[in-house]
Parts: sequence; C-alpha cells; structure tokens
Amino acid sequence: IQKMVLAGTLAGTLALAACSMGGSAAPVGLSPEAKAGYQLAIEAGCASCHGTNGEGRIGPKWVGLADSQVPLADGTTVTADDAYLYESIKNPSAKRRRGVFAEMPSIQLTDEQIASIITYIRALAD
Repeated sequence: IQKMVLAGTLAGTLALAACSMGGSAAPVGLSPEAKAGYQLAIEAGCASCHGTNGEGRIGPKWVGLADSQVPLADGTTVTADDAYLYESIKNPSAKRRRGVFAEMPSIQLTDEQIASIITYIRALAD
C-alpha cells in the first residue's frame, strides 16, 4: 500500500511539474473581454495545464474547443457550449473527457469569472 501511495504522490508531483508554464503573451486580436479571461486563466492557474495560449498541455486544449463535439469517458459525446464549459470549470469531474487522465483541481471562481474564462475560450475557436 505504501508503494501505491508513493507512486500516486510521485505521479501527482510530476503532473504538477509538467504543468509549469512559460511566459507567453496573450494571443493577438482578443477583445478586451477575452483578454480579461486570458489574464484570469493565468492568475487562477488554468493556463498552467491548458496552455498559456490554450494550446493544451496536461489538460485539454482550449483552441477550437468552443462548440466542438467532446467525447466523454462514459462513451457519450457532448457539445462544448457555454453550459458544458461552465459545468466543466465549476465541477471538473462532472463530465470527464475521454483520454484525459489528469484530475483538474476544483477552483473557487465566481460566475462572473467563469463567464470571463468562457469568453476567452470562445475567442480561441478559430
């Protein structure tokens, strides 16, 4: 059992280390609202796993995510609309994506902050 706990702790530590992000500027052409969401994603730590510019790392990429079809671990597919994005941020384990094994931490964000991050994710649709 101790080996399992140690292995789990080591895996968690490696995942956090892999999430470290480099300094990158905001994607060009963002609206002021999307820039605010970008900045919040940096400050709240979202970008450390989803990528500084939404390119994905340990967590799924945000580029092209909005309104795309997302395969879930239970075999179903869901559209990444605002309701799905909100639920995924508010309650990360509610609908697990297929192939994503990293556990997203639950971060206490206000509805306004979540809406701001969703605006940023939507800006990355192209």
